[in-house]
Amino acid sequence: MMQLTLCQDGKAQEGGQELLAQWRSQQDSWLWLDLQDEPSDAEAQLLCNEFGLDEHAVAEAQRPRHPPSFEAFPDHLYLLLKPLTSETEDLEFATQQMAVFVGERLLVTRHSQDSRFLKLQHQRLREQGCADDSPLGMLARISRRVTDRYGRILLDLEHRLDEVEDLLFEDETDGLMEELVGYNTALRKVRRILAYHTNAFLGLRNYFNTEAMADWHDEFSDIHEVMERFHSLSDLYQNVISDLIDGYISLNGHHLNQIMKVLTIVTVIFVPLTLLVGIYGMNFEYIPELKSPNGYFILLGVMVGIAVVLMALFRRVRWL
Repeated sequence: MMQLTLCQDGKAQEGGQELLAQWRSQQDSWLWLDLQDEPSDAEAQLLCNEFGLDEHAVAEAQRPRHPPSFEAFPDHLYLLLKPLTSETEDLEFATQQMAVFVGERLLVTRHSQDSRFLKLQHQRLREQGCADDSPLGMLARISRRVTDRYGRILLDLEHRLDEVEDLLFEDETDGLMEELVGYNTALRKVRRILAYHTNAFLGLRNYFNTEAMADWHDEFSDIHEVMERFHSLSDLYQNVISDLIDGYISLNGHHLNQIMKVLTIVTVIFVPLTLLVGIYGMNFEYIPELKSPNGYFILLGVMVGIAVVLMALFRRVRWL
C-alpha cells in the first residue's frame, strides 16, 4: 500500500504518484509518503531514484528484523524504530519495524504492519489541515508516540507488581510464579529494545545540537530523556521481579525446611520405640521381662519415657 499526502498552504491533499510532479514544482509544499507491503524492488527504486534516499539505509529499512538506529545524511535523516503493534496492551507484546526518512520537504514512513497512529495522523491532516505540521514535526510525533506506548505498559506493570507482591506472601501459588517468570522474560526483551531506542534518540538529539535548531534539540532531548527514564524503569522492575522470585523461592524453601524438621523429629522419636518393639517381637525365650506379669506395662512405660524425654530435649533446643 502506498499513500501520498501533499501539504501546502495549510491544506492536505491525498492522491497517487501524480502528486510528485506537483510537489517538485511547488517549493513551499512538503510530501508525506506512507509505505506498507510494497514490493521491495519497486519500493527501493522509488525511494532511491525518485527521492534520492541512501541505498544502504533503504536496504536496512527493508530487512524484516533490525534494531532501532539513527543516521544522518547530507540531505535527509534516517530513523529506524520498533514500535509496539496496535493490538499490544501489556507485556505480552509484539513489535513491528518502522523506518522514517525526513528531508526538508519530505517525510517517508515505511512500516511492516498496520499502524493505527499513522492512520489517525492521516485523518487529522484531512480534517484539520497541516498548517502546524512539518516533516520534523511528524517525526517528533511518531517518536513520542513510540516512547509513550512503551511507558504505558511499564506503568501498568507497576500496579500489577504491587498486587502480585501482596498476593505472593498471602497465597503462594504456582500461577503467580509463572506470571513473574513471564514478566521477567518480557522485561529482558523490553530493556534491549529501549536501550536501542535510547541510543537512536541520543543521536537524533545531538544532530540538532546547534543554536539554529535549538527548538528541535529541546524536543528530541525531552523524548530521549523520557525513553532513557523508561529504560531505567524497566531495569528497576526487572530487579523487583527478581527479588520477588527469590523471595518466593526462599519462602518455599523455609516452609519445606519446617516440614522436614517436623518429619525428622517424628522419625527420631519413633526410631528407638521401633527398636524396642522389634527386639521384643523376636522369638527368643530369655528376653528380659518376657515372662514378667508387668513386662508389657514396663516396656510401654519405657517407650513413653523415651518419647517424653526426646520431646523435652527438642523443646529445650527450640526445635518445637
